[in-house]
Amino acid sequence: MSKLEELVKEAHSIAISGHIRPDGDCIGSVLATCQYLKKNTPDKEVRVFLESPGPEFSCIQGIEEIDTQMEPEKVYDLFFILDCSLDRIGKALPIAQRAKKRINIDHHISNEGTGDINILEPMASSTSEVVFGLMDVTKLDEEIAKALYLGLVHDTGVFKYSNTSPRTLRIAAELISFGFDFPKLIDETFYEMTYEQNQILGRALTSSRRILENRCIVSVVEASQMEECGVTPGDLDGVVSQLQITKGVECAVFLYQTGEQEYKVSLRSNHYVNVAEIAASFGGGGHIRAAGCSMVGSPPEIIEQVAKRIALQLKKEE
Repeated sequence: MSKLEELVKEAHSIAISGHIRPDGDCIGSVLATCQYLKKNTPDKEVRVFLESPGPEFSCIQGIEEIDTQMEPEKVYDLFFILDCSLDRIGKALPIAQRAKKRINIDHHISNEGTGDINILEPMASSTSEVVFGLMDVTKLDEEIAKALYLGLVHDTGVFKYSNTSPRTLRIAAELISFGFDFPKLIDETFYEMTYEQNQILGRALTSSRRILENRCIVSVVEASQMEECGVTPGDLDGVVSQLQITKGVECAVFLYQTGEQEYKVSLRSNHYVNVAEIAASFGGGGHIRAAGCSMVGSPPEIIEQVAKRIALQLKKEE
């Protein structure tokens, strides 16, 4: 019996959720867990509560079974919180709070554990990698492997980010042995962009500027620009990564407007800056090289505050 099966042994009803604005790792880990439990513990009720995933993830089995309404008042025996802490699951929070027991599985260094049982591996590339370690490989199938691979691919930037370890690549090799079309999965969910996404990316790049002696690049997208291009926040996921690969840049800062004087701030660094520490100082979190937070103020005010924190870290490396 796998560790995952041990965890659900006493439960009859199980709910699974992840963070708001679910990304590839969130979707991959949640749906892989769901499909694994449905396959290997068929006597149990398993449901997924999550915000609507982007259309690019429609190729993952179980996507159509996601409950996006999150209205039931049922008390579940067990609630899995994946790829985040309890306070980031959005509308699923009341369901989690009513559950008899909560299990928090995550890899974010900023998560100190918000479950009755916490399985936290900050050195793992992704929550999908952590979930894989809880499963019996002999009980996987092509669709479960595909979902887990999705999570690995998205949280490692197709195995480019520094969180990619030898273990990550060994797991990836194990997963692709199940025979799904992994190049197609990467293209459709990671690289492929709509015309509208390219339009807003172009605006973000052309309006970007370098600060801190050209070691940091910043860009801002306002709500009016998003409306004009016909995009949503989910269409902006690749912008900060594109800024990050600017030659000579150590750190990238991307802001997009979410409300009146409210902005989501995405941070990336290449070698030295611990952006998780910076994001945490503003109430956010994430990884050492990739993190984010929400801030209130005008873009110049927000950029000035973040830049001060970045400058302090850059100074330490001089």
